[in-house]
Amino acid sequence: MMTTDVKGQAAMAQQTTVAGADTDRLHELSGATGAPVENEALDNFEHGFPPGFGPGRWGLLAYAVALAFASFQILISAWHFLPSQAVRGVHVGFLLLLSFGLVANFKAKTEVGRWLGWAIGLVGFLVGLYQLIFYADLIARDGDPTTLDLVVGSALAILVFEAARRLMGNALPIMCGVCLLYWFFGQYLPAPFNHRGYGFDQIIGHLSFGTEGLYGVPTYVSATYIFLFIVFGAFLEKAGMIHLFNDVSLGLFGGARGGPAKVAVFSSGLMGMISGSGVANVVTVGQFTIPLMIKFGYRRAFAAGVEATASMGGQIMPPVMGAAAFIMAETLGVDYSEIVKAAAIPAVLYFASAFWMVHLEAGKYGLKGIERAMLPSPLRALRERWYLALPLAVLVFMLFHGFTPLFAGTIGLALTVGLLLGAGIALGFKTMTLRVIFWIGLGLIAGALLREGMDVRIVAGLILALVLLNALTLGGRATLAICRNALADAAKTALPVGIACAIVGTIIGLMTQTGIGTTFGAWIIGLGKHSLFLALILTMVLSILLGTGIPTIPTYIIVAALAAPALEKLGVPLIVSHMFAFYYGIMADLSPPVALAALAAAPIARENPDKIGWEAMRVALAGYVIPFIAVYSPALMLQPGDPMSNLIGFWPSVVYAVIKASIAIGLFGMVAIGFLFGRLTLFERVAAFGAAVMLFGEFPYSDPLGYVLTAALVARHWWASRGAAATKAA
Repeated sequence: MMTTDVKGQAAMAQQTTVAGADTDRLHELSGATGAPVENEALDNFEHGFPPGFGPGRWGLLAYAVALAFASFQILISAWHFLPSQAVRGVHVGFLLLLSFGLVANFKAKTEVGRWLGWAIGLVGFLVGLYQLIFYADLIARDGDPTTLDLVVGSALAILVFEAARRLMGNALPIMCGVCLLYWFFGQYLPAPFNHRGYGFDQIIGHLSFGTEGLYGVPTYVSATYIFLFIVFGAFLEKAGMIHLFNDVSLGLFGGARGGPAKVAVFSSGLMGMISGSGVANVVTVGQFTIPLMIKFGYRRAFAAGVEATASMGGQIMPPVMGAAAFIMAETLGVDYSEIVKAAAIPAVLYFASAFWMVHLEAGKYGLKGIERAMLPSPLRALRERWYLALPLAVLVFMLFHGFTPLFAGTIGLALTVGLLLGAGIALGFKTMTLRVIFWIGLGLIAGALLREGMDVRIVAGLILALVLLNALTLGGRATLAICRNALADAAKTALPVGIACAIVGTIIGLMTQTGIGTTFGAWIIGLGKHSLFLALILTMVLSILLGTGIPTIPTYIIVAALAAPALEKLGVPLIVSHMFAFYYGIMADLSPPVALAALAAAPIARENPDKIGWEAMRVALAGYVIPFIAVYSPALMLQPGDPMSNLIGFWPSVVYAVIKASIAIGLFGMVAIGFLFGRLTLFERVAAFGAAVMLFGEFPYSDPLGYVLTAALVARHWWASRGAAATKAA
């Protein structure tokens, strides 16, 4: 039971987490130490900061700021006591303060360097606080900034750019810097790429104030949904969710052919449901799954590529998904549940394709599974820790019953915290009977709150009561320490995402003021009149190129602003067009030369990142075509406009689209791995590729031809493999 987990926490150091204590079985199987792999050079922190908050009193300062940041965000999520613009300003101020402070803590060699870093961060915090202090005045003089406004606005832009450079490297700041140069000097370019020209006060006013620049929709989403769900995921991890996922995955698939890789895919898919972060999944789940795969015969590059592929899929796996999904919902003005519904089937197909790839790879090289005696029981794991799924179940229920993501996330977080705190209190009871009575009572209270509409004030009062009760016992105090650490770690995790959301406002501001996006969109529309397929190829290439070295959020925002409206005008459903851009922003993190997920997996696998990137692309090959299938068969994303809907109805067309996509995915797996019942010949791989293209494209008679070719190919290969096996046996 959870009480056992928390008892282990009390005996260990305060920094020990339930998740960390519960990975012993994977440690034993893989030989991994569980120690996080750190970036020794610390050139940037795009994969996250090292463990902890820095040395001595500087670390304590960063820890305190992180707690203040997280507390502010949770209070805002629950009560909304500040105007949206002020919340965005304070949010960015905290991001700058903690970013510069942590960078100084980890990279500065002297006390002077750390003082300087924190001083710069403090300036950033005050710049953000400017939005709160002068909120009414800024609204009154909108469009007519004072000299102080221009100074503060310029300082904000400089600090956001520098924070992005330090946290994520040069690629994103350079891209946004080019946009800024165009904004200032684009009037000197030839038509149609020029604009009318804007003064310094107009650009800074638009960029640093208002809701279409650095404080735009992405920053709003970062300050609300994203941060809340990062905290939600952090608390679920502390509660032992990773342990549950690993045990279920090992029990279900560990003994199958190529079991370790199937465990990696399934476990990463489950983890993606609560984290929504690809690189974070690589460096957490990958610590155990990559060594496990290598130990059981998978090549190092392939093992790391499997984990990178599966981990990046976390961004498209409902219910949490990646941060860009929340931005998509806000941009399109639709309920987040609509985004979840559209993403559900493609997400399952994505992970099914990765599962299929590792199955074929295992068959090709004769890789076995783990001995059954070494594996946990998935039923026992679910029976003992089923309650950990309650927050996710409540979250899904609320999302699909009209509650906002912010409110649903707040209640889901409160339930998770309640589970952790309740476990700490249960330690104080000496008999199982009292513990059962306590849990039943707590459950009844939670049910009553659900029935009465879940008043946030009452929920907060209940959490406060649990905190006070925990403070009375040793186990309870250890639980409070874990909750406190979860808050601080969540704030640290949110930094790269938040800074990326802020700096990408440069591109949003440029497009809204100059209208340059219309020019590019007209180009795509012109191309699409001749061939929608070519327009889709152009959009895919644009997404992957822009996503080379920058996070998914800015990639999605840029492509969505440039290409998605054009695709919609070409007849592609609105959500499908945005999902198309979203998908390939994710695929960019798997694509060399700068594959962020591969870079994160490289030190764990001790393999070249480029090799890992190419293997990840091969494993994710089917994932590259799912968006194309959805464009021609919108029913795959539960959207109207599917040609088959007119013939057989909507839900039958959904089933047809899933079957068609599954066959295409199976064919691409055969092409990528070169195996089915046996090794495929070059001719068979070419034929499989042709059949797959017919199924995901929309050409005359393409579907019937694709099915006939697939059936002929599989039958021929099965017969040839059967004959080869009989000859070998004789």
